[in-house]
This record gives sequence, structure tokens and C-alpha cells, in this order.
Amino acid sequence: MPPAADHHFYRPCDGHGLPHDPFNAIVAPRPIGWVSTRGSDGTVNLAPYSFFNAFAYSPPIIGFASTDRKDSVTNAEATGAFCWNLVTEDLAEAMNATSASVPADVDELAGAGLTAVPGAVVDVPYVAESPVAFECRTSQVIRLTGADGTPAASWLTLGEVVGVHIAHELLRDGLYDTAAARPLLRAGGPATYFGIRPEHRRDMRRPG
Repeated sequence: MPPAADHHFYRPCDGHGLPHDPFNAIVAPRPIGWVSTRGSDGTVNLAPYSFFNAFAYSPPIIGFASTDRKDSVTNAEATGAFCWNLVTEDLAEAMNATSASVPADVDELAGAGLTAVPGAVVDVPYVAESPVAFECRTSQVIRLTGADGTPAASWLTLGEVVGVHIAHELLRDGLYDTAAARPLLRAGGPATYFGIRPEHRRDMRRPG
């Protein structure tokens, strides 16, 4: 069946024919995987990943995907641990600073003017300025493949959350207030981000 005339249709293998790949702008907005790790030599690494999400309740599993095998993947696999730090609107510039490509022996956390706090469960520090952090034990590092089995230049790192830090002011009557945290979300395009506001909230109960 031919594509609808009022749609832009393309096959990714042939290119999109647009000024910028729309894929990650369509799958958006996404939480940012601001991942801290520790190298085998003890150096702390901090880097943001726009392909990040939660994947399971019990045990709680989160994961981030890296294009090419970057330091975060290597460290998380070698040491068996990593931390996720919530990026808020106030931390936008610091997060962006940690996206720079630097040698593996450079401490991005210190370079961005952030404070490292030793993990309570894993031997990886989290970001003191972030109001929420997950300490994780690495559970799987998977090289992704295409539908035909061809290896992709992308690695998915999954980890079990074994420690959770939440700033007290974000707990309202025992419930976590997502909007109050003012999380920064990646929205595709060359440099697009969004925030969350209380007026955008909609509650819907599952049927049945």
C-alpha cells in the first residue's frame, strides 16, 4: 500500500531527506540519563544520555543507550555499578558541560563545578546538586543489533536500582511531586529541551 499523500514517508536506511533526523524528536520528550561512573583507575565520569528510561518495577531496572562504546559503558561494565542523577532545569548548564568529549582520565563532575557524594550502596558517587539519584548495580550490557542481526554501534546498559535518594521537599504527603522537581527533558532536534509544569498534568485511571 502506498504511503498517505499527506504524510512525509521515508525508509531510514535510505535517509530521511529532512534538515535533521526526526526520530529522536518524535520519541520525546525523554528523561535524561545523567550517569556517573567510576573508572578502574578511580576517575569519576559524568555524562548525559538522551536515550534513557525505566524498564521494570521489580526489581527496579533503568537503562541508558550509548552510541559507540563510551566511558560510561566501559566503567559500568568493569566496576559493576553506576548512578543516575536527575537533571533539573537549574542543572541544565552543568549537564550540558558534561556532554563535552574529554579524555577518560578527566573528572567531568568536578569540571562542571558539581559536588560528588559517595554512594551509600555502590562505590560510585552521585551529584549532590541533583535532588534525586539512583544507585545501580549493572545487570546487563547489551550490544544492540538490527532486525537482520547486524551489530549496531550502540550499547544498552541496564542496572538494578539498589539505592534511592530523594530530596525531602519533593515528597508531598508521601508522594513524589514530579513537577516540583522541574526535570529537564530531551526533545530531539539539534538542541531542544522541555520542562514540566503542574498545569500540564492530566490524571486518568485505567479502565476496569
